[in-house]
Amino acid sequence: MTDSPVLRVAGRPVARYVTRPELPDRLSPRPYLHPVTTLAGTAVTELGPADHPHHLGVGVAVPDVDGHNFWGGRTFVRDRGPTELDNHGAQRHTGFPRREADRFEEELRWVAAGRELLCERRTVAATGLTATAWALDFTFALTNATARTLSIGSPATNGRPGAAYGGFFWRARKEERPPLVLTADRDGEARAHGTRADWLALVGGTWTLVFAGATGATREDAWFVRAAEYPGVGSSLAAERPLAIEPGGTVLRRVVTVVADGRLGRDEAGELARKAAQSSPTPDEL
Repeated sequence: MTDSPVLRVAGRPVARYVTRPELPDRLSPRPYLHPVTTLAGTAVTELGPADHPHHLGVGVAVPDVDGHNFWGGRTFVRDRGPTELDNHGAQRHTGFPRREADRFEEELRWVAAGRELLCERRTVAATGLTATAWALDFTFALTNATARTLSIGSPATNGRPGAAYGGFFWRARKEERPPLVLTADRDGEARAHGTRADWLALVGGTWTLVFAGATGATREDAWFVRAAEYPGVGSSLAAERPLAIEPGGTVLRRVVTVVADGRLGRDEAGELARKAAQSSPTPDEL
């Protein structure tokens, strides 16, 4: 059985998962989903684009785990700015405890400088919603595998305002025009970035992505949003302050993303986000 499963909705392939990418250390090698497509076949992810070669489709990426870079590229250093450092970690796939046509459960090890910092249990599922929309349910649980407290940070917590990226991240398809950004009560990248909202949408030329936090802790995380420079959305683990994980402690996050053909308006995006969160299986069910 291949280590790169393809998720399907009603028999249609909608996402390919790559477990062991051959990438240089500087890109912080890690499993990712790419391509992810709408039901009509439109790709809504990018892999290693020229503007940010370390953006790898859909996955989990964190720029600062106890000083190690699991995001890729340069590291933001307080009072120095983005700096090339030899501090990159890697997420290593160790197995699929469960695997079906529309979902899988995966175990991973987060390794840097020759030692394991985190172990992860990841569950991913694809669920049909309508004739033109489906939902990607992405849950990850990070457990401290060391004997001391680990700190998860971001460029924002290290001194770069507005750059609280790190956690679930989706690099979307780049088009001639930037996508529209919507929440239930806000329009535009500037107003949505850094907010805490039940859902957030990117509306492209012929597609829409609607992201929704599906646990209380996930909904408390701020959204990281880019549209003008490049299209991408993440859920920030460390927006204002570093996140501490005690030895043996676990951080659980779950994001459900609606992948739709067409340009959805605010009401339809919100309705599908609610439907996706209700119809997707819970982490225990996965």
